[in-house]
Amino acid sequence: MKPKASRLSGGREAGAKVSPRVLGGAAACACESGAGRKAAGVDPLLKESNRNRLRRIEGQVRGLQKMVEEDRYCADVIVQIAAVQEALRAVARNLMKNHLHHCAAKAITGRKPQEAAAMYDELLELIYTHLR
Repeated sequence: MKPKASRLSGGREAGAKVSPRVLGGAAACACESGAGRKAAGVDPLLKESNRNRLRRIEGQVRGLQKMVEEDRYCADVIVQIAAVQEALRAVARNLMKNHLHHCAAKAITGRKPQEAAAMYDELLELIYTHLR
């Protein structure tokens, strides 16, 4: 009987070959590299939309804390948790849209094939592990 391979976050098997440029979301792309990486460009409307959504989500989470403290009906709390998760997914979709329009587009259309390949890997990793 073959032993099961241990899995890492993101569903990768331990020891599976992964580009070092992709591990931990650190793919080299058109974005500035380093510990304090910044986006190659940020759409101001998307940024404002995300900031507003995150403020609303923050209020929703405070409401959830209050519901738990008050021993509210479990199903009601679960429904509110689902609403927060969907709101966070909406922020993630906006961030992905911005990433595709700026960072990914610059890396993929650039003259460095390694950057393009690393960006493809990064995008697949994001989609497979975070944007389901």
